[in-house]
Amino acid sequence: MAYDVIVLGSGPGGYPAAIRASQLGLKVAIIEKESLGGVCLNWGCIPTKALLKSAQVYEYLKHSADYGIQSTGVQHDFGAVVKRSRGVADKMSKGVQFLMKKNRIDVVMGYGKVAGKGKVQVTGADGKEQTVEGRYVIIATGARSRQLPSMPIDGKKIIGYREAMVLPEQPKSMIVVGSGAIGVEFADFYNSMGTKVTVVEFMPRIVPVEDEDISKELEKQFRKKGVTIMTSSEVTSVDTSGNGVKAKVKSAAGESLLEADILLSAVGIASNIENIGLEETGVKVEKGRITVDRHQQTSVPGIYAIGDCSPGQALAHVASKEGITAAEHIAWLEKKLAHEPEAIDYNNIPGCTYCSPEVASVGYTEKAARDAGYEVKVGKFPFMASGKASASGSTEGFVKVIFDAKYGEFLGAHMIGAGVTEMIAEAVAARKLETTHHEILNAIHPHPTMSEALKEAVAAAYGEAIDI
Repeated sequence: MAYDVIVLGSGPGGYPAAIRASQLGLKVAIIEKESLGGVCLNWGCIPTKALLKSAQVYEYLKHSADYGIQSTGVQHDFGAVVKRSRGVADKMSKGVQFLMKKNRIDVVMGYGKVAGKGKVQVTGADGKEQTVEGRYVIIATGARSRQLPSMPIDGKKIIGYREAMVLPEQPKSMIVVGSGAIGVEFADFYNSMGTKVTVVEFMPRIVPVEDEDISKELEKQFRKKGVTIMTSSEVTSVDTSGNGVKAKVKSAAGESLLEADILLSAVGIASNIENIGLEETGVKVEKGRITVDRHQQTSVPGIYAIGDCSPGQALAHVASKEGITAAEHIAWLEKKLAHEPEAIDYNNIPGCTYCSPEVASVGYTEKAARDAGYEVKVGKFPFMASGKASASGSTEGFVKVIFDAKYGEFLGAHMIGAGVTEMIAEAVAARKLETTHHEILNAIHPHPTMSEALKEAVAAAYGEAIDI
């Protein structure tokens, strides 16, 4: 059967692209080599949040006396925690199966490779090949754990995020190399479960893409929970010949040797762009990503690329929006959509890290704003001063906002604390609407809530703070 659109990959970029294309009246096929939903639903965003929720419940129970509740003999079943996480992932994957049927999208299981304009060769698990034809192709092949020569992943003693989710036994000790979102989330989970965790970060601070104040606060909270943090440090080699791992670490203080049961490599991701037909079709690649225009179209007309294999931020919500943008651009070219889709503003993408305390941010950091030439007004509101945070027993962290002093432009928001990944959307919407401090201060926020901390931080930036 000939299709209008073939989507290669069914992750958080691929399946929304397929659904939006179908909604716009295009005949769609989606090709998936493993499980519908891709890494995010099956081995990434969703199951990690399930693990972290179990860790949060365990922490609550251990500290229930702080809330006037007595609980004794609290224990966790590591196998059951992992099983629950896998159950959540399976349920979400089945949900994508339902959405494919609902939207009349044909699912072709197998490994897809672009075989020329409008053609994708699919090799099934049984080795049989078929060619799927379509007028447009959207590449959404995602990414995998990046590997460093000093610590090649063997899946047993040196693991990536995928193995970290389904370890048969909880390790007594773990070295986490890399402190981006993946690294700190797993560090927090395993620490909460009782594993002795050491985080090794090459940069001078953990979560290095975040505002410096956020990094300092998260490091403080992690150290308070017993996590060992080593910044400006590099793992130069790993010995796996014994019972566990021995990692040589080079830092400003000299060389040291870390020993643990297991090492988790969380040093970033590598795009899945090999052996998918890019060279044969002439699709351009730069710095390990497929080059695209503002509508996600590659150097070859009719072939699009979205998500982690393209240059935007490697985030599920970015992939989803890019997929929708690609589908709408195809529909616009086919005169099934009246307007050209709006280009994505990559400076208004929220970033969320789901450790405890959570981290969320959007826009410029304070340093980036100053480096860009802005004169800034900065406001901070600590959750220690929040009635809701005190009542909830979650007073760690703060909200920080950055405004352009000249025109009042909302440049950035940075949050660390309980539930801030739910709060950041207000800042994203406000910045999209080109809101200034005036509108936020005059939009009445409910009390008592954690979310009123954003308004309080804005007030602090302009010398109008009431509660601090």
